[in-house]
Amino acid sequence: MDNNIAISVKNLHKSFKLPTERAWGLKQAIFNRLKGIKGYKEQKVLNGISFDVHRNEFIGIVGRNGSGKSTLLKTLAKIYFPEKGSVEINGNLIPFIELGVGFNPDLTGRENVYLNGALLGFSNKEMDAMYDEIVDFAELRDFMDQKLKNYSSGMQVRLAFSIAIRAKGDILLLDEVLAVGDAAFQKKCNDYFTQIKGTQTVILVTHDMNSVTKYCDRAILIEKGRVKLDDQPKKVADAYKKLWD
Repeated sequence: MDNNIAISVKNLHKSFKLPTERAWGLKQAIFNRLKGIKGYKEQKVLNGISFDVHRNEFIGIVGRNGSGKSTLLKTLAKIYFPEKGSVEINGNLIPFIELGVGFNPDLTGRENVYLNGALLGFSNKEMDAMYDEIVDFAELRDFMDQKLKNYSSGMQVRLAFSIAIRAKGDILLLDEVLAVGDAAFQKKCNDYFTQIKGTQTVILVTHDMNSVTKYCDRAILIEKGRVKLDDQPKKVADAYKKLWD
């Protein structure tokens, strides 16, 4: 892969099996099998998506609910694996996709920082070097020795986001991060995005077209699991708004 390319997605396909009928007992299961009744239907979510993300590019992924945005992000993060196609990653990728992923509520905030770091592939020594910066950004120093289950949801968001952005990754995946947290936290996110623009590869999935036009170098509109438009942020934002016209 070209060294100027951070992520290369080629002909990506992903589907899920949704149960439709339940076989009550072995006899019913055999009967259904003989009749060709599968007991599930296949839902295609990604239908041949292809695009490249250049190094230090800030990309927005937009689309209506159910269009495949979050599935795409989870496939990039290797939470899901494609049935067809490929994803090539050039660098260390840090995901911030779902609150609580990688956290243990019975461990302290401090312990969760190191647990999350280990899941991201960092050693204890590397996390030691990042720890103060993570805690300072989250503004949770007085709470780091409390168990995470005693944190409010806003505190958990601040800690998780701080780990994601301070973990020194080459590529940052963010899903709706601006929709959570209080106004002060959202401002902190805004300031951070302004600071890193042009210096780090970022993929942001969002419904906020103001964020798309403000931060993104490029945006991609996903519709029914396909790339409907890959263009300048303003053009993509306008196309997104027209989906409801």
